[in-house]
Amino acid sequence: MQDRKDTRHDRSGLRGDCARCFGLCCVALPFAASADFALDKPAGKPCPNLRDDHRCGIHTRLGQRGFTGCTVYDCFGAGQKVSQAVFGGRDWRTGSGEDARRMFEVFPVVRQLHELLWYVTEALSLSAARPVHDELRRALEHTEHLTHLPPRELAALDVGAHRREVNVLLLRTSELARAGVRRGKGRPKDWRGADLAGARLRGADLRGASLRGACLIAADLTGADLRDADLIGADLRNANLVDADLTGAIFLTQPQADAARGSAGTRLPGSVSRPAHWTARS
Repeated sequence: MQDRKDTRHDRSGLRGDCARCFGLCCVALPFAASADFALDKPAGKPCPNLRDDHRCGIHTRLGQRGFTGCTVYDCFGAGQKVSQAVFGGRDWRTGSGEDARRMFEVFPVVRQLHELLWYVTEALSLSAARPVHDELRRALEHTEHLTHLPPRELAALDVGAHRREVNVLLLRTSELARAGVRRGKGRPKDWRGADLAGARLRGADLRGASLRGACLIAADLTGADLRDADLIGADLRNANLVDADLTGAIFLTQPQADAARGSAGTRLPGSVSRPAHWTARS
Protein backbone atom coordinates (compact mmCIF):
# COMPACT_ATOMS: atom_id res chain seq x y z
CA MET A 1 0.00 0.00 0.00
CA GLN A 2 1.24 3.45 -0.90
CA ASP A 3 3.15 5.14 1.95
CA ARG A 4 2.79 8.88 2.34
CA LYS A 5 5.22 11.23 4.01
CA ASP A 6 4.53 11.92 7.65
CA THR A 7 4.82 15.63 6.97
CA ARG A 8 1.44 16.77 5.71
CA HIS A 9 1.49 19.14 2.78
CA ASP A 10 -0.77 22.04 3.57
CA ARG A 11 -3.85 22.25 1.36
CA SER A 12 -5.87 24.54 3.62
CA GLY A 13 -5.76 27.31 1.00
CA LEU A 14 -7.10 24.89 -1.59
CA ARG A 15 -10.50 24.49 0.05
CA GLY A 16 -13.39 26.81 -0.67
CA ASP A 17 -13.99 29.58 1.87
CA CYS A 18 -17.32 31.14 0.90
CA ALA A 19 -17.05 33.78 3.63
CA ARG A 20 -14.07 35.32 1.78
CA CYS A 21 -15.57 35.06 -1.69
CA PHE A 22 -18.10 37.22 -3.54
CA GLY A 23 -20.25 34.29 -4.64
CA LEU A 24 -18.25 33.90 -7.84
CA CYS A 25 -19.31 30.33 -8.59
CA CYS A 26 -22.93 31.50 -8.43
CA VAL A 27 -22.31 34.18 -11.06
CA ALA A 28 -19.33 33.37 -13.27
CA LEU A 29 -20.28 29.82 -14.19
CA PRO A 30 -23.09 28.77 -16.54
CA PHE A 31 -25.41 25.85 -15.91
CA ALA A 32 -28.16 24.16 -17.88
CA ALA A 33 -31.49 22.81 -16.69
CA SER A 34 -30.88 19.14 -15.92
CA ALA A 35 -30.89 16.62 -13.10
CA ASP A 36 -28.21 18.79 -11.45
CA PHE A 37 -29.76 22.25 -11.94
CA ALA A 38 -33.37 23.38 -11.91
CA LEU A 39 -32.91 26.07 -14.56
CA ASP A 40 -30.67 27.55 -17.24
CA LYS A 41 -28.21 30.27 -16.27
CA PRO A 42 -25.66 31.88 -18.59
CA ALA A 43 -22.12 32.71 -17.49
CA GLY A 44 -21.87 36.12 -15.84
CA LYS A 45 -25.47 36.24 -14.66
CA PRO A 46 -26.15 35.84 -10.92
CA CYS A 47 -28.11 32.77 -9.87
CA PRO A 48 -31.59 33.88 -8.71
CA ASN A 49 -30.87 32.21 -5.37
CA LEU A 50 -27.84 34.43 -4.68
CA ARG A 51 -28.56 37.06 -2.02
CA ASP A 52 -27.09 40.54 -1.83
CA ASP A 53 -24.64 39.37 0.87
CA HIS A 54 -23.25 36.73 -1.56
CA ARG A 55 -24.85 33.88 0.37
CA CYS A 56 -27.17 31.27 -1.10
CA GLY A 57 -30.80 31.82 -0.17
CA ILE A 58 -31.60 28.10 -0.35
CA HIS A 59 -28.30 26.64 0.89
CA THR A 60 -29.96 24.15 3.25
CA ARG A 61 -32.53 23.12 0.62
CA LEU A 62 -30.43 22.92 -2.54
CA GLY A 63 -31.15 19.24 -3.13
CA GLN A 64 -34.88 19.61 -2.60
CA ARG A 65 -35.02 22.62 -4.93
CA GLY A 66 -33.25 20.85 -7.79
CA PHE A 67 -29.72 22.22 -7.37
CA THR A 68 -27.80 19.07 -6.46
CA GLY A 69 -24.98 20.23 -8.73
CA CYS A 70 -24.26 23.02 -6.26
CA THR A 71 -23.99 20.58 -3.34
CA VAL A 72 -21.05 18.75 -4.90
CA TYR A 73 -19.14 21.74 -6.27
CA ASP A 74 -15.82 22.91 -4.85
CA CYS A 75 -13.72 25.75 -6.23
CA PHE A 76 -10.55 24.45 -4.51
CA GLY A 77 -10.08 27.89 -2.94
CA ALA A 78 -10.18 29.78 -6.24
CA GLY A 79 -13.09 31.92 -5.07
CA GLN A 80 -11.23 33.57 -2.23
CA LYS A 81 -8.00 33.78 -4.30
CA VAL A 82 -9.75 35.76 -7.05
CA SER A 83 -11.82 37.85 -4.64
CA GLN A 84 -9.13 38.76 -2.14
CA ALA A 85 -5.78 38.39 -3.94
CA VAL A 86 -6.25 38.89 -7.68
CA PHE A 87 -8.82 41.70 -7.27
CA GLY A 88 -7.72 42.96 -3.85
CA GLY A 89 -11.12 42.60 -2.18
CA ARG A 90 -13.05 44.55 -4.82
CA ASP A 91 -16.66 43.36 -4.91
CA TRP A 92 -18.08 42.81 -8.40
CA ARG A 93 -21.38 44.30 -7.22
CA THR A 94 -19.84 47.65 -6.29
CA GLY A 95 -16.83 47.77 -8.62
CA SER A 96 -16.73 48.77 -12.23
CA GLY A 97 -18.44 46.76 -14.93
CA GLU A 98 -15.03 46.01 -16.41
CA ASP A 99 -13.85 44.61 -13.05
CA ALA A 100 -16.91 42.38 -12.85
CA ARG A 101 -16.51 41.09 -16.40
CA ARG A 102 -12.82 40.37 -15.92
CA MET A 103 -13.44 38.70 -12.55
CA PHE A 104 -15.95 36.33 -14.13
CA GLU A 105 -13.43 35.49 -16.88
CA VAL A 106 -10.60 34.88 -14.44
CA PHE A 107 -12.44 32.74 -11.90
CA PRO A 108 -12.76 29.55 -14.05
CA VAL A 109 -9.08 29.83 -14.98
CA VAL A 110 -7.91 30.10 -11.38
CA ARG A 111 -10.26 27.28 -10.41
CA GLN A 112 -8.46 24.98 -12.85
CA LEU A 113 -5.07 26.12 -11.58
CA HIS A 114 -6.11 25.49 -7.96
CA GLU A 115 -7.33 22.01 -8.85
CA LEU A 116 -3.88 21.34 -10.33
CA LEU A 117 -2.28 22.66 -7.13
CA TRP A 118 -4.38 20.15 -5.17
CA TYR A 119 -3.19 17.25 -7.32
CA VAL A 120 0.47 18.30 -7.36
CA THR A 121 0.50 18.82 -3.60
CA GLU A 122 -0.88 15.32 -3.15
CA ALA A 123 1.70 13.93 -5.56
CA LEU A 124 4.43 15.49 -3.42
CA SER A 125 3.08 13.65 -0.38
CA LEU A 126 3.62 10.25 -2.01
CA SER A 127 6.92 8.63 -1.12
CA ALA A 128 6.87 6.44 -4.21
CA ALA A 129 6.82 9.57 -6.40
CA ARG A 130 10.16 10.77 -5.02
CA PRO A 131 11.92 10.37 -8.40
CA VAL A 132 9.76 13.19 -9.79
CA HIS A 133 9.52 15.33 -6.65
CA ASP A 134 11.89 17.98 -7.98
CA GLU A 135 9.84 18.38 -11.14
CA LEU A 136 6.64 18.40 -9.11
CA ARG A 137 7.98 21.17 -6.87
CA ARG A 138 8.80 23.27 -9.90
CA ALA A 139 5.33 22.62 -11.31
CA LEU A 140 3.79 23.61 -7.99
CA GLU A 141 5.75 26.86 -7.82
CA HIS A 142 4.99 27.75 -11.43
CA THR A 143 1.28 26.99 -11.08
CA GLU A 144 1.05 29.07 -7.90
CA HIS A 145 2.85 31.90 -9.72
CA LEU A 146 0.28 31.77 -12.50
CA THR A 147 -2.57 32.26 -10.02
CA HIS A 148 -1.06 35.65 -9.09
CA LEU A 149 -0.83 37.02 -12.61
CA PRO A 150 -2.66 40.28 -13.36
CA PRO A 151 -6.31 39.75 -14.37
CA ARG A 152 -5.73 40.49 -18.05
CA GLU A 153 -2.92 37.92 -18.27
CA LEU A 154 -4.93 35.33 -16.36
CA ALA A 155 -7.89 35.75 -18.69
CA ALA A 156 -5.62 35.16 -21.69
CA LEU A 157 -3.77 32.19 -20.16
CA ASP A 158 -3.82 28.92 -22.12
CA VAL A 159 -4.73 26.92 -19.04
CA GLY A 160 -5.40 23.81 -21.12
CA ALA A 161 -1.80 23.73 -22.32
CA HIS A 162 -0.54 24.11 -18.76
CA ARG A 163 -2.81 21.31 -17.56
CA ARG A 164 -1.42 19.01 -20.24
CA GLU A 165 2.14 19.75 -19.14
CA VAL A 166 1.41 19.08 -15.48
CA ASN A 167 -0.62 15.98 -16.33
CA VAL A 168 2.52 14.33 -17.70
CA LEU A 169 3.97 14.53 -14.18
CA LEU A 170 0.73 13.41 -12.55
CA LEU A 171 0.57 10.39 -14.84
CA ARG A 172 4.16 9.49 -13.95
CA THR A 173 3.28 9.93 -10.27
CA SER A 174 0.37 7.55 -10.70
CA GLU A 175 2.55 4.93 -12.36
CA LEU A 176 5.13 5.14 -9.58
CA ALA A 177 2.52 5.08 -6.80
CA ARG A 178 0.75 2.03 -8.21
CA ALA A 179 3.84 0.11 -9.33
CA GLY A 180 4.09 -1.95 -6.16
CA VAL A 181 0.45 -2.98 -6.01
CA ARG A 182 -0.07 -6.71 -6.28
CA ARG A 183 -3.42 -8.27 -7.06
CA GLY A 184 -4.53 -11.87 -6.81
CA LYS A 185 -5.03 -12.24 -10.55
CA GLY A 186 -2.95 -10.38 -13.09
CA ARG A 187 -1.97 -6.74 -13.28
CA PRO A 188 -4.06 -3.83 -11.96
CA LYS A 189 -6.79 -2.87 -14.41
CA ASP A 190 -6.27 0.01 -16.81
CA TRP A 191 -9.69 1.58 -17.30
CA ARG A 192 -8.60 5.08 -18.23
CA GLY A 193 -11.52 6.93 -19.79
CA ALA A 194 -13.69 3.80 -19.72
CA ASP A 195 -17.48 4.05 -19.84
CA LEU A 196 -18.49 2.16 -16.70
CA ALA A 197 -21.78 3.96 -16.10
CA GLY A 198 -24.07 1.63 -14.18
CA ALA A 199 -21.42 -1.12 -14.14
CA ARG A 200 -21.88 -3.97 -11.68
CA LEU A 201 -18.59 -3.94 -9.80
CA ARG A 202 -19.79 -5.11 -6.40
CA GLY A 203 -16.85 -6.55 -4.48
CA ALA A 204 -14.49 -6.03 -7.44
CA ASP A 205 -10.73 -6.15 -6.89
CA LEU A 206 -9.64 -2.78 -8.27
CA ARG A 207 -6.48 -2.37 -6.24
CA GLY A 208 -4.07 -0.09 -8.03
CA ALA A 209 -6.41 0.30 -11.00
CA SER A 210 -6.19 3.32 -13.27
CA LEU A 211 -9.67 4.86 -13.43
CA ARG A 212 -8.45 8.22 -14.71
CA GLY A 213 -11.36 10.00 -16.38
CA ALA A 214 -13.57 6.91 -16.19
CA CYS A 215 -17.35 7.36 -16.19
CA LEU A 216 -18.62 5.57 -13.08
CA ILE A 217 -22.01 7.27 -12.88
CA ALA A 218 -24.38 5.05 -10.85
CA ALA A 219 -21.85 2.19 -10.87
CA ASP A 220 -22.29 -0.39 -8.12
CA LEU A 221 -18.97 -0.44 -6.26
CA THR A 222 -20.40 -1.85 -3.03
CA GLY A 223 -17.59 -3.45 -1.07
CA ALA A 224 -15.12 -2.92 -3.93
CA ASP A 225 -11.40 -2.80 -3.18
CA LEU A 226 -10.15 0.52 -4.58
CA ARG A 227 -7.02 0.75 -2.50
CA ASP A 228 -4.31 2.79 -4.24
CA ALA A 229 -6.48 3.27 -7.34
CA ASP A 230 -5.97 6.39 -9.46
CA LEU A 231 -9.30 8.26 -9.51
CA ILE A 232 -8.24 11.55 -11.06
CA GLY A 233 -11.14 12.97 -13.07
CA ALA A 234 -13.37 9.91 -12.54
CA ASP A 235 -17.08 10.73 -12.59
CA LEU A 236 -18.50 9.22 -9.39
CA ARG A 237 -21.95 10.82 -9.48
CA ASN A 238 -24.38 8.51 -7.69
CA ALA A 239 -21.81 5.71 -7.63
CA ASN A 240 -22.46 3.27 -4.78
CA LEU A 241 -19.36 3.22 -2.55
CA VAL A 242 -21.04 1.55 0.43
CA ASP A 243 -18.41 -0.41 2.37
CA ALA A 244 -15.85 0.16 -0.41
CA ASP A 245 -12.20 0.54 0.54
CA LEU A 246 -10.54 3.64 -0.98
CA THR A 247 -7.60 3.63 1.43
CA GLY A 248 -4.65 5.26 -0.29
CA ALA A 249 -6.67 6.07 -3.42
CA ILE A 250 -4.78 8.82 -5.23
CA PHE A 251 -6.15 12.08 -6.58
CA LEU A 252 -9.62 11.53 -5.09
CA THR A 253 -11.22 14.91 -4.36
CA GLN A 254 -13.94 16.01 -1.99
CA PRO A 255 -16.39 16.85 -4.82
CA GLN A 256 -16.04 13.29 -6.15
CA ALA A 257 -16.86 11.81 -2.75
CA ASP A 258 -19.71 14.26 -2.23
CA ALA A 259 -21.24 13.20 -5.54
CA ALA A 260 -21.18 9.50 -4.63
CA ARG A 261 -23.12 7.41 -2.12
CA GLY A 262 -21.33 5.80 0.78
CA SER A 263 -21.65 4.53 4.32
CA ALA A 264 -19.96 4.45 7.69
CA GLY A 265 -18.12 1.40 6.37
CA THR A 266 -16.62 3.22 3.40
CA ARG A 267 -12.91 3.80 3.95
CA LEU A 268 -11.46 7.01 2.53
CA PRO A 269 -7.98 8.53 2.16
CA GLY A 270 -7.08 11.06 4.84
CA SER A 271 -7.39 14.07 2.54
CA VAL A 272 -11.11 13.48 1.98
CA SER A 273 -13.79 13.99 4.64
CA ARG A 274 -16.76 11.67 4.97
CA PRO A 275 -19.71 13.50 3.32
CA ALA A 276 -22.45 14.49 5.73
CA HIS A 277 -25.14 12.84 3.61
CA TRP A 278 -23.54 9.38 3.83
CA THR A 279 -25.52 7.27 6.24
CA ALA A 280 -24.67 4.16 8.22
CA ARG A 281 -26.12 2.15 5.37
CA SER A 282 -26.93 3.62 1.97
